[in-house]
Amino acid sequence: MNLPGIKDIELERVTQPLEQAHTLPRAAYVSEDIYTLELEQVMYKNWIPVARLEQVPEPGCYLTLDFFGQPIMVVHGTDGEVRVMSSVCLHRAAPIASGCGKRHLFTCPYHAWSYDTQGQLIRAPLMDGAADFCEKDHQLPQIRSEIWEGFVLINLDPQAPALQPQIKGLTEYFKNFRLADMRIVKTLEYDSGWNWKVLVENFMEAYHHIAIHKQTFEPTYHARDSQIPDNSGPWSILHMPGMERTGEDPTNTGGFPAIEGLTDWQTKDLFAAVIFPHFLFATHAHGAAWYQVSPVSAERLHLKIHVMVPQAYLTQDDFDADAAGELAALVHDEDIFANDTVWSGLTAPLTQQGRLSPLEKSIWQCNQWWTRQMTAGA
Repeated sequence: MNLPGIKDIELERVTQPLEQAHTLPRAAYVSEDIYTLELEQVMYKNWIPVARLEQVPEPGCYLTLDFFGQPIMVVHGTDGEVRVMSSVCLHRAAPIASGCGKRHLFTCPYHAWSYDTQGQLIRAPLMDGAADFCEKDHQLPQIRSEIWEGFVLINLDPQAPALQPQIKGLTEYFKNFRLADMRIVKTLEYDSGWNWKVLVENFMEAYHHIAIHKQTFEPTYHARDSQIPDNSGPWSILHMPGMERTGEDPTNTGGFPAIEGLTDWQTKDLFAAVIFPHFLFATHAHGAAWYQVSPVSAERLHLKIHVMVPQAYLTQDDFDADAAGELAALVHDEDIFANDTVWSGLTAPLTQQGRLSPLEKSIWQCNQWWTRQMTAGA
């Protein structure tokens, strides 16, 4: 199948039925050549979340980020549309914005070329002598975007299929949680020294509850009870049933009622999901967490954990945003130890593929998709 540093027999082990399947080979994580190919075959051709609508709530609101080396900005236009576009000036390539804020005009700090909220150039000083130059002929490159449940996702591939028809099954599964009505109340940030797939794999299995989360999650969400339904698209779901509780619900740090409209089992259980390649979110009866993953290299990523709660919670006088983020911080601290441990082994030259447990079906689903993406056209 011609992946750099990976033997065909290693990929054959990955693509076996779950009962016989192995993990991805070591090179899939540590090789910069594989990471470069991932950019071309995976990151540039699939839907990646970059923002929530509440982060750009009004006309003129914007936020900027680096998308695999491309400076971009998410802008709520004065016409009411939310767009994603390049934030690089069309003159001499200086970024025209940084951070986040609210403005109706984006002026390049280098030569004062100015753009409106649609990315249209409206002023270019001292260009009178440039032949056939006209501001209206210049607009910042626009990036394909879709809105799903309040998330803004982008795709650099103009030929890629739309996202929402591909994830109908996942959308139906989570519709009662009303993710579009949630709001970010706390963001935790981490720079991490692992390959992005290490994080995704850890996020999508409960097997490690028996060791890593034995005092946080395992008492309520037993690893042995975890379930992964069959998928019908580029996504996977981890369902973690909760035991009948006699004590405090670990997800309800504020003591608020469950999200209105949830079924009985949805109020008791914990869920994690991934839309491939790395759109990670978890839901429970009192909110959600979005893990915004930004791979930097084969061995490094930046992570923002956005803790979200139903908008109605924000009107409660006793709502505490810091308390809402405490469980996420505690659990991720435990996962940092797990991922550090895995990475130390993956970087060792004698490390070979391991067998997957049936409890790691989600990793198997992710690996089947990854293999197809990486070998497409080979």
